[in-house]
Amino acid sequence: MNAPSRSVCVYCSSSDNVSEALHAMATAAGSGLAERGWAMVYGGGSVGLMGSVARAALAGGAHVTGVIPDKLVDRELALDDVTELIRTRTMRERKQIMDERSDAFLILPGGIGTLEELIEMVSLRQLGYHDRPIVILDGDGFWAPLQAQMARMAEHGMLHAPMGSLWTAAPSVDAALAALNGAAGADERPDR
Repeated sequence: MNAPSRSVCVYCSSSDNVSEALHAMATAAGSGLAERGWAMVYGGGSVGLMGSVARAALAGGAHVTGVIPDKLVDRELALDDVTELIRTRTMRERKQIMDERSDAFLILPGGIGTLEELIEMVSLRQLGYHDRPIVILDGDGFWAPLQAQMARMAEHGMLHAPMGSLWTAAPSVDAALAALNGAAGADERPDR
């Protein structure tokens, strides 16, 4: 398999206690990424939305890199079918590798870990450490409370960049994929 020209980091839930609608959304996102020629980097798990998005991307022929700490291999049940599986010692090392290998970020619904990953990438973008696209897939309004909190922060002068310049919120899988393609350019890698 040739190395892909662009790669998206997908942050999402590893919980299996999520609705079938969210699994369907993750599956559609994985299929759509593959159809549009994106490689995928993600947390390496086979469970929850992580497993759904990764399996769909793999089924569509995408290059999928899973990055998982040794401590979580059994808990998140590492997906052995990925194109490349990288095992790390720590969560920090995991996040650093995922960041370094990504041209863009796609955030699906998730818990504390997903929220932390999203906030870190938004913070780094606000501080000028990167200008890669961050797309929040909010098809069911999952992230609406967070976006409302961010708007409140902006109202109080606590965001150093206009909110709309930090991320794109997309109401559907198709809108999220279009935002990724539009922000990253159809045929070129964005500057890091």
